[in-house]
This record gives sequence, structure tokens and C-alpha cells, in this order.
Amino acid sequence: MKRILVTGGSGFLGSHFCERLLNEGNEVISLDNYFTGEKRNIVHLMDNPYFEVVRHDVTMPFFIEVDEIYNLACPASPVHYQYNPIKTVKTSVMGAINMLGLAKRIKARILQASTSEVYGDPEVHPQKENYWGHVNPIGKRSCYDEGKRVAETLFVNYHEQNNVRIKIARIFNTYGPRMHPHDGRVVSNFIVQALKGENITVYGNGEQTRSFQYVDDLIEGVIRLMNSREDFLGPVNIGNPGEFTIMELAEKVINMTGSKSKIIFEPLPEDDPLQRKPDISLAKEELKWEPKIPLDEGLKKTITYFDNLLSNS
Repeated sequence: MKRILVTGGSGFLGSHFCERLLNEGNEVISLDNYFTGEKRNIVHLMDNPYFEVVRHDVTMPFFIEVDEIYNLACPASPVHYQYNPIKTVKTSVMGAINMLGLAKRIKARILQASTSEVYGDPEVHPQKENYWGHVNPIGKRSCYDEGKRVAETLFVNYHEQNNVRIKIARIFNTYGPRMHPHDGRVVSNFIVQALKGENITVYGNGEQTRSFQYVDDLIEGVIRLMNSREDFLGPVNIGNPGEFTIMELAEKVINMTGSKSKIIFEPLPEDDPLQRKPDISLAKEELKWEPKIPLDEGLKKTITYFDNLLSNS
């Protein structure tokens, strides 16, 4: 049994990590300030005697004895991270410093949940880990993009200077149950709009592409990374290389929900990437991992979740 700290533990991804790590027989501590996380995501875990919940903000130092740290704390949707961009940068940068300092003191292994957004609006397709990215440092999205890039820098610096045992995962678009219904991400937006019979909002012409990864596939890949050999640090892309246009996704959601929603078009937000697709060769080679759940299957589970959520709200 390991003692594992999950920052952002009540969030969409964090709650799934807590659940999986508990199911594997570990003791898990969820740390969250509930800016975007919600208690309903973890309430079903509360009866487990090996699960603890702490309300805390990672921008402040935190002291605990654990074996591993999954650093997931940071709002991840544009609506949420642009609401308070300074706080977003602080969460990524000061949160990384505080968690790395903790890992250094207690000699814990620590994993950074980085993002495909470090590649910006890429000029290379698909994106490999050795691509440095094409990021606007002063745009609307830069609080998140650059915050995560600095966090990666800090992780490597703490490893090289202080021998902290690090792992870096670059997470691509992930969807599934427990997404926030108003987080502004395309899968949750389309499903909620379709279930309510509202117009489905497509930004730009809908020809921009994304690669959608179901949450269970992500959890498996990241846990394999955490448990990988000591000298494999990453960064490593964890994503689904299946590429779909936004219009394809919208039409799929309408068909699967049986909705009568109409598709409307709005201007493309500033610095919104036109293409996004991971090269997962490194994950296949080092982690023996690749996603298993096709988009239709994952969407079906996610639609069921949101249907129940809206029915009970």
C-alpha cells in the first residue's frame, strides 16, 4: 500500500485518479480548493477508510508524508482558466514549486499533469514530444499554456539540481463522466446543448481538428508512466491519435442523443489551435500503452452521465 497525494483530487480527472488508486489498494489524499472541482465527484469515495479529503490551495505550502504525488491542480478549460489568469499562472507555477519542494523533502516520486497546450497552435502535425511548440506568450490562453510550460521547466530543474524523481505527462483532449457541465470544452458543450435541445455552438468553420481521449484510457497511461522505470522522465504524450473535425463531433453528438438541435457558427476564439493530434510512439514503446476506447463508446458513456446529471438538477 502506497500513500498517494492527488492535487486537484475532486476535479474531473483527479476524481478518476483517486478512484483508480484506491481500487488498487492504496491510501489516497485528495487536495483541492474547489475552484473547479466538486465534492459530488468524490462523495462516493468518502466511506473508504483509506481516503482523505483536504481543502487546500496548492499556491500555499503543504506538508505531508506520502510516497507519490500526482500534481493535477489547475483549471483546464478556457472558460475557467481565463476567468482569473493570474491565479491560473500562480496555480501552475507556485503549485509546481510547492509540490516539488514537498517531493524533494520527503523523497517522493512526483508526476506533473502537463498538457498538449504546450504545443500551442502547432506548425508540426502530429505533435511529437521533441516539438518545442508555437505559443503566443501574451494571448488569452497564455496563462494556461505558459504556466504549464514553466511547470515542465521547474520539474526538469528540480530533477537535475536536486535529484527529485519526476515524471511529465502531456495530456491531450480528454472527456468522460464528471466533466463540469459548464466548463466550455467542446465535448461537454455539445452534449449539454444537444440534451437541452439548444443550438450547438461551433466556433470557426468547424473544420479544425481534435483528438478525443476517453478518461479511462488517460488514467491507465498516466499510472503506467508513474510506475515506469526510474530514468524515464518524459515528457510523454498521453492522447488518442484518432483525429476528428469539430463538425464531425457535433453531428455525432446530435445523432447519438436524438436531438433536434441546430448547429450555429461563432467566430473562432483567439489562438484556438486549428489542429491537434498526438504522436504516441513514445508511449507505445516505453509504457506499452495506447488508447482502447473508440469515440462512439466513450461518447455513449458520457452522454448517459450528463443525461442523469441534467435530469437530477
